[in-house]
Amino acid sequence: MKILIAYPPLKTEKGCPTLGQNRQFQYFKEPTYIYPVVPAQAATLLKEKGFEVVWKDAIAEGMSLEGFLDFVKETKPDLIAMETKTPVVKQHWKIIDKIKGLSPTTEGRKETVPYIVLFGDHVTALPEESFKNSKVDFVLTGGDYDFLLMNLCNAIKKSRDTGSGVRGSDLEAGIWYRQEGTIKNTGKFQLGHDLNSLPFIDRELTRWKDYAIENGNYKRLPGTYIMSGRDCWWGKCTFCSWPTLYPHFRSRTPENVLEEIDSLITRYQVREIMDDTGCFPVGSWLREFCRGMIQHGFSSKIYLDCNMRFGALSSEDLVLMKKANFRLLLFGLESANQNTLDRINKNLNVDRIIEDCKAARCAGLFPHITIMFGYPWESYEDAQKTLQLGRWLLKKGYAYTMQATMVIPYPGSPLFEECKTNGWLTSTDWDTYDMKQPVMRIPFAEEELMKLVQGMYGVSFEPEFLLRKLFSIRDMDDARYYMRAAKKVAGHLFDFKKSR
Repeated sequence: MKILIAYPPLKTEKGCPTLGQNRQFQYFKEPTYIYPVVPAQAATLLKEKGFEVVWKDAIAEGMSLEGFLDFVKETKPDLIAMETKTPVVKQHWKIIDKIKGLSPTTEGRKETVPYIVLFGDHVTALPEESFKNSKVDFVLTGGDYDFLLMNLCNAIKKSRDTGSGVRGSDLEAGIWYRQEGTIKNTGKFQLGHDLNSLPFIDRELTRWKDYAIENGNYKRLPGTYIMSGRDCWWGKCTFCSWPTLYPHFRSRTPENVLEEIDSLITRYQVREIMDDTGCFPVGSWLREFCRGMIQHGFSSKIYLDCNMRFGALSSEDLVLMKKANFRLLLFGLESANQNTLDRINKNLNVDRIIEDCKAARCAGLFPHITIMFGYPWESYEDAQKTLQLGRWLLKKGYAYTMQATMVIPYPGSPLFEECKTNGWLTSTDWDTYDMKQPVMRIPFAEEELMKLVQGMYGVSFEPEFLLRKLFSIRDMDDARYYMRAAKKVAGHLFDFKKSR
């Protein structure tokens, strides 16, 4: 069987879609390509088990839809698997129907059309919707869609060998499918798979270099992504879509992750790694991992970046992480208002934000803060407090970089359900859930919301911030990093420009 794992092209004037490996979707004017770890893991697993696997990220490759459809006709896959997300699911429905409308492949006397599979947080929350709006054949729910895709392909192969249809009894829990005109499923997905059993990603198969440069997190190039766990050990923030995929946390062993890092250094000459676990493991796991980085000599060869939570690390942890050559720590600040932090279940005190940023910088680490505007219960004055705190942290050098976004309530998240209960939604047209406009009612003008987001990026051009960055340059990697970052920031100013 030939399996095509694909990101079809999504051409639009809005910009480059950040679809893969992303908890929040945006269109970026300045392209950013994020290595999709779990789909890459799926491709590797299938190849290891003897399937013929083709990887095609038409977005990263700049392919047209016509070119992609021609590629499908030429490649003649038996199955096409695609990740989808709320703002692009309607486009994917149209692409699925276009693929199904292609002339069927003739194999001997039998004409075949490829099975099409969708996975991701949107279809996990609303699995039946895609069957009703497209000719999709299977939907994989939950975040272990690498394991589920393997199971599905085995079931299809078995059905072909025996001359029967795919039987639900051969499928793991969490798979939705059509059978004789009826939509069926195998029950609630389970997350009982052993992450340590997975092979290390075949980076050549999955074209890792397409994602190794155009990414604002990397100081040293080339860079790549890994995941030490799935997904966040807190996993209770009400706005986040990924607890829909991973309602409980699992991690690989430190030894397993260190072995993968060794292969990335020696085989691929990677210079920086972003671990995109929702929140990097802490406690004894973290300390064992850091000691391993030092003992194996990896700390002198590679930078590490990771997602982290305020309040999770001691000063001793931060010092050890610096010795292990961690560089960028990505913290979710989200709001400077305690009421909001409580309502979105961040389990965070505002004062700890400043304390942890200062402590991380004192240890030689670089905090990256993420900020959101547009909560339905926040006044303009409340939002201004967040803007002021974020700008102050950046200008004083306590935060190194940042990302500012608009709050979007994705289906499956507690915030989405709260919006439905309170009548806050202004749209359920999924195309509008792309951060180009608010989809929740807010108590001030939409134009002011856009200005708040732009105001965060605008700090990058203020003298105090620029001088601090200028005097922090130590080598050519720093200089090149700031030049790339300037292009990204300029692009973000246009990303949130009022367009309607």
